[in-house]
Amino acid sequence: MTKIIVDGIEVDVPADYTLMQACEAAGAEIPRFCYHERLSIAGNCRMCLVEIKGAPKPVSSCSWGVSDCRPGPNGEPPEISTKSATVKKAREGVMEFILINHPLDCPICDQAGQCDLQDQAMAYGADRSRFKEDKRAIPDKYIGPLVKTSMNRCIQCTRCVRFCAEVAGVPEIGALWRGEDTEITTYLEQAMTSELQANVADLCPVGALTHRPSAFNFRPWELTHTDSVDVMDAVGSAIRVDTRGRDVMRILPRLNEDINEEWISDKTRHIVDGLHAQRLDRPYVRDNGKLRPATWAEAFERIAAKVKSSKKIGAIVGDLAAVEEIYALKLLMQALGSKNIDSRQNGTVLHSKFGRASYTFNSTIAGIEEADAILIIGSNPRVEASLVNVRIRKHWRNTELPIAVIGEKADLTYDYAYLGAGAETLADLVSGKGDFAKVLKDAKKPLIIIGQGALTRADGLAVYGLAAQLAQDVGVISDDWNGFAVLHTTASQVGALDVGFVPEDGALTAAEMAKAGFVDVLYNLGADELDIEDDTFVIYQGSHGDRGAHRADVILPGATYTEKSGTYVNTEGRVQMAFRANFPPGDAREDWAIIRALSDVLGQKLPFDSLEALRRHLYAAHPHMAAIDSVSQGDLISALKAIVKEAGKGTVSKEAFLSPVANFYFTNPIARASEVMAECSAVRSNQLQAAE
Repeated sequence: MTKIIVDGIEVDVPADYTLMQACEAAGAEIPRFCYHERLSIAGNCRMCLVEIKGAPKPVSSCSWGVSDCRPGPNGEPPEISTKSATVKKAREGVMEFILINHPLDCPICDQAGQCDLQDQAMAYGADRSRFKEDKRAIPDKYIGPLVKTSMNRCIQCTRCVRFCAEVAGVPEIGALWRGEDTEITTYLEQAMTSELQANVADLCPVGALTHRPSAFNFRPWELTHTDSVDVMDAVGSAIRVDTRGRDVMRILPRLNEDINEEWISDKTRHIVDGLHAQRLDRPYVRDNGKLRPATWAEAFERIAAKVKSSKKIGAIVGDLAAVEEIYALKLLMQALGSKNIDSRQNGTVLHSKFGRASYTFNSTIAGIEEADAILIIGSNPRVEASLVNVRIRKHWRNTELPIAVIGEKADLTYDYAYLGAGAETLADLVSGKGDFAKVLKDAKKPLIIIGQGALTRADGLAVYGLAAQLAQDVGVISDDWNGFAVLHTTASQVGALDVGFVPEDGALTAAEMAKAGFVDVLYNLGADELDIEDDTFVIYQGSHGDRGAHRADVILPGATYTEKSGTYVNTEGRVQMAFRANFPPGDAREDWAIIRALSDVLGQKLPFDSLEALRRHLYAAHPHMAAIDSVSQGDLISALKAIVKEAGKGTVSKEAFLSPVANFYFTNPIARASEVMAECSAVRSNQLQAAE
């Protein structure tokens, strides 16, 4: 630790701190534009100037280290001033210089009300400028459907450039020319391709980059903020849902160091219009082959009549369901005497009988940064779990991390050793063949990530067994390390496995229930990725008119994740709570309430009348669900043994592993209803065709 005096306050700080960090540790506020905690230091805005006693001129606190400061003549600690007249004059000069070319169009700028330049001009600027020359003008650039440019406002802080190069790993934006001719643009003025590109608009401190889909739609002070959880993938990113009246206007990231840090994917952020489009806002029943609007009572009576005359009943759960409605549906199926329940519409071999550690990301997402070797099997984390991929890239940039991939040879934004395409390569690795087998064995904290591309195949159980065997052989378990990680692609899967919404031995799987003749009545809770054959009476409960609704005989309109309070469990097994930000449209209701009301009509009344009572029942059956924002670790040693035993000596096919996410922008009903996601998909498709 090093002693340093900041505005008369003596503090002890690490020697590798910058002056900005030291000043903030002492309670001083340092303005900045170019500096960001998660990006490299540029030192080009000069707004963070401070005065060092004995120095000839002010220095930029973001790029000057504590270790660079000289002690006084008698060994006194360095003295820093952040409020002196010299510092005040210097900051006013910097602000005056920055505003030379700024258009001052706050009344029409979407950044107004949340603009760093606006705030700091008020706090640190002067009340007039000495510059009378014409302001420069830069043509706006088209850089994609998500980010709108107003480059006259740009102050060349280069936050966007550094984010794309360092965090997103797609260095497709940069600076052209020099001096006052400097422009920030994408190369060849093409649309950005990163699935994280919209974060640059959050980073921009001046409104040069704003969010195109929400341009001129609202002012920030009009919005109500609600903390929630993202359900577009299984990462469970922390988000904030902003509403105006009954409408969701935007979704922003919340800081969560354990999961998404302060980033979110473009799909998470910009599916807002999909929340309103193609909504189911009233019950429907099918008569003479056509769906028609109905009342709740009529829909329930139609279901009750069919259930009473049926012997074989089943239920499947989709990708966006919260734990509460999954658990309520399980209780209803039990009351009806049916064991045909399944949440695995993608056909994965994961099952709760192997134990919780068999289907969670045991190292945790933040724990990726502790691994010293990573093997990725059957997964493309860049499109399946973008924020997990960001963590891997972050660790790769900071260390000489060896990474290997078995599966698709895709651009993951970091270097890796490509071992092969399918299960035969994994079998060779288990046999000890190849250099990377030795890398894993020599690693102190090896991490094996297996994705759904390996587990949803016909030979998924055999592949699962090989991965578990490899995990045992290389020693992924130690006193302080759990290195077997299952990467999910859907928000509901881990929670459904936690409450046991999977078929027991002898019961039907989701794939079997979707075939004709296996069940008479199928309760479909938002499963839109499954093709259900004819001759089955289908009850569809969901929020959007997607594939599941088209096949339904009765439609029960439910709520989206922003319209209900629900529990979600992410891929690492972290229990999180999403809170209601707005209300469902029309006659749509919260999903747990629909199931509870239907149970009464069916004569199997469930033992709760409120969400609080349902949660008490849930917590009594599954106590770890009450531990919000925590991860309950399972017994990985027993889980691996059980997997290997169950897999036996099953054979694997020669087919290559394929990622289950064929189109990043169309993975669920909300995304498919979004015009913004459709435009992103079209732009990306055109770029891929042009590159071929």
